[in-house]
Amino acid sequence: MTVRGNTTVVAVHGAWAYGSSWKDVILGLEGQGLRVIAAPIPLTSLGDDTAALKRSIARSQGPVILGAHAYAGAVIAAVNDERVKALVYVAGLAPDEGETVAQVFYRDEKHSQSPQLAPDADGFIWMPDEGFRNAFSHHATAEQIALSAGVQRPIALKCIQEQVPTPAWRSRPSWYLIARGGPHDQPQNATLYGETNESNYKVARRRSHTTAERATESCGHHHGSEAGSVLLSGR
Repeated sequence: MTVRGNTTVVAVHGAWAYGSSWKDVILGLEGQGLRVIAAPIPLTSLGDDTAALKRSIARSQGPVILGAHAYAGAVIAAVNDERVKALVYVAGLAPDEGETVAQVFYRDEKHSQSPQLAPDADGFIWMPDEGFRNAFSHHATAEQIALSAGVQRPIALKCIQEQVPTPAWRSRPSWYLIARGGPHDQPQNATLYGETNESNYKVARRRSHTTAERATESCGHHHGSEAGSVLLSGR
């Protein structure tokens, strides 16, 4: 696929996050002439999130590249719009047909510093403060960790329990930026992409799970440029 001037990148945030987590990637890609939309998904169910992504795609024109962080990998794969030409996974999960996000995420033994996650009375899962410090943003500054924890958006248990349909990565070129070395970046999640998907994929070692956003002034800039380069590889 050749990236043309009318190509739109639609970036989808993961759990406990929001569209502005793609800030550095958006600015970098816009600077290279691409239009970028951060799709706001409600994190209420996989079906709801897929419908929300489809609404964002409908706002665009021409070819579309979908980018996803973490949980959103399941969301972009559930969309089979003919204008979607490529998928880009930024530390994203890629469950196969009939699998759930939970099955992929908990495939192997938990990391010793993985946070204890459980739904509240309304069925939503919140990341505990220590989870941001030890796993989700473990290379960020104290200020950034506090901000992430303070503005987090919970994910509904339904999101990770719904089975995914035939994933779009089976029929479209797909690229993968894999974060390694953190509690959320288990080896089975990293190797899944190359072993399961007969697609193009790129493996890059990164220090933090929050690859889509700026973890520190220096590291985050590198994350943003690397994610942008992988997104631009979707051609």
